[in-house]
Amino acid sequence: MTYLITGGAGYIGAHVVRAMTAAGERVVVLDDLSTGHAHRVPEGVPLVVGSVLDRELLDRTLAGHAVTGVVHLAGKKQVGESVELPLHYYGENIGGLTVLLEAVAAAGVRSFLFSSSASVYGMPDVDLVTEATPCRPMSPYGETKLAGEWLVRAAGRAHGIATACLRYFNVAGAAGPELADTGVFNLVPMVFERLDAGEAPRIFGDDYATPDGTCVRDYIHVEDVADAHLAAAHKLAAWAGSGEPRDLTVNIGRGEGVSVAEMVALIGEVTGRTTEPVVTPRRPGDPAGVVASADLIAAELGWKARRDVRDMVASAWAGWTARHGATV
Repeated sequence: MTYLITGGAGYIGAHVVRAMTAAGERVVVLDDLSTGHAHRVPEGVPLVVGSVLDRELLDRTLAGHAVTGVVHLAGKKQVGESVELPLHYYGENIGGLTVLLEAVAAAGVRSFLFSSSASVYGMPDVDLVTEATPCRPMSPYGETKLAGEWLVRAAGRAHGIATACLRYFNVAGAAGPELADTGVFNLVPMVFERLDAGEAPRIFGDDYATPDGTCVRDYIHVEDVADAHLAAAHKLAAWAGSGEPRDLTVNIGRGEGVSVAEMVALIGEVTGRTTEPVVTPRRPGDPAGVVASADLIAAELGWKARRDVRDMVASAWAGWTARHGATV
């Protein structure tokens, strides 16, 4: 197999590239480098700089590298920004996916893996979120992920493409400092930023119906996420070889909840910068708890998360200190 990995110079994409090349798969990366970094792409892996909206570039890349499978991670992913710029998000995420699927169908590619998100669920009122939990996204970003899943499945059925949609929960950690997340949009880097500035971490609300009153989330190490992509790609390759268009939709999570207060305390332990957090009002739309059921992915792919929350924080902190020059 030869895989085109869109967004392969991004945070999650670079880890997927590393996992797949380590497994002996041939890989080519397509990335517009708007948020990705070329240095993340391993030596020897071709990097095509451009957009999934560029049909001519896609046609040349798929044919020129004899691509037989696609892993699609490229896209816009900031929830708040999507509320301010919904047309941009739909244009990039759905428009780009449409053009890519058109090119894939025309090239006769028979395997397509889509990067989705737990944001498709919205605010589920359940202890564990299964793949059968109703999807009620609360942002244009989440809507584009859900609509993207619909589009991928429909194209798969129509064109004989084996497809999978992977719904990530809260991704953190890094395989090495050079692959660390450079954005400050999620809890772990947000706390790092506050601590590095000598400020107390913020907790948005401590009056939720949870054991300690703070929100509970399912955190998953980015290396485990990459391993799940590899397992799904192998499953799709087997399906594609059978000639039957089949689809798989699974959660990627640990199935264990960690509260915001617990995570802030752990970050203090790992960094040696224990500081009493400041509690501020709730953020609109934050659900009390969102924890994945990981039963289906275990049954379908034989995959299970291997790294714990301390691993995530320690590896993320190593990346932060390497990039910002903080003192461990």
